[in-house]
Amino acid sequence: MSTSASVDPREARERIRKGEWLGPTAGLCYGFAQANLVVLPREMAFDFLLFCQRNPKPCPLLEVTDVGDFEPRLTAPGADLRKDLPRYRIYRGGKLVAEATDIVQEWREDLVAFLLGCSFTFEAALLKADIPVRHIEEGTNVPMYMTDLPCVPAGAFHGPLVVSMRPIPSEKVVKAVQITSRFPAVHGAPLHIGDPQAIGIKDLGKPDFGQAVTIKDGEVPVFWACGVTPQAVAMEAKPPFMITHAPGHMLITDVQDEDLAIL
Repeated sequence: MSTSASVDPREARERIRKGEWLGPTAGLCYGFAQANLVVLPREMAFDFLLFCQRNPKPCPLLEVTDVGDFEPRLTAPGADLRKDLPRYRIYRGGKLVAEATDIVQEWREDLVAFLLGCSFTFEAALLKADIPVRHIEEGTNVPMYMTDLPCVPAGAFHGPLVVSMRPIPSEKVVKAVQITSRFPAVHGAPLHIGDPQAIGIKDLGKPDFGQAVTIKDGEVPVFWACGVTPQAVAMEAKPPFMITHAPGHMLITDVQDEDLAIL
């Protein structure tokens, strides 16, 4: 599938639904926002909504569906959250029990879907400013790491914050911070710059999610809050049932990047 901004998100979702794209969505449909997915039973939805409100950096809310509704009517009208992501993860009691390319058989009338902003959204702006995005260059998934930074608990939900990492040339770090600060709805400015051990990451070569990328001489690891955080929270809080996107495999929305930017 082309990474060109000319690719319509509806076309991209249709191809994903047909199984023609099963990989990570970084670099697809430049100019359009991507979203993380969390699906929970109604009785846990309020707690998770509160968790998102208390942790807006890793869990910036873009949309919450009505109970039982799998169409994201605000961000991607006509989309089907059961089919339009390349890969899903299913958790039971905090354990990952399956990955799937659709969740039609898992869908229930009591489920509520949450769409959270994704940092893939601001990568087009970084590239436009001649700031490299290494996982796109190397054709891999973005590296993601669990930190020792705790999220603010809410109801049943508690656990560590997850970050994504992009190596940035040292002379372009300030520019990268300025650019991503304009996108608070998709994680915004970095949470940490430099020494990974300061936030509990022991080895950049061994990400908890995604794949490691090359860090070149003169580059600095820069860490952004990540929408995979709910998956780390699920493993610690152990909700009875939860569906998420597979890390790096997002919903491509109809919302344009600049619609989420601030001046």
